[in-house]
Amino acid sequence: MSWRVNDYLNGLFAGIGLKLVDFKLEYGRLWGDQGELYLLLADEISPDNCRLWDAVTNEKLDKDRFRRDLGGLVEAYSEVAKRLGVKL
Repeated sequence: MSWRVNDYLNGLFAGIGLKLVDFKLEYGRLWGDQGELYLLLADEISPDNCRLWDAVTNEKLDKDRFRRDLGGLVEAYSEVAKRLGVKL
């Protein structure tokens, strides 16, 4: 499942001029009524849990801006949302 998510996200972000440098996923288990076990992807995909860099300039558009005191965290997240076509 992680490989499929990686493939999809790399294509999605490459299509909007971003490099997906890395990301984390969290999984959970759910037991069904008949004792069957389901593996669930239980996480969000956002600049808080992945590293996104501009494909041309390598500008960081993720949480590392805050950690490295690069400033403009809201602006960086807004840029990612804009490129994805999310209306704020």
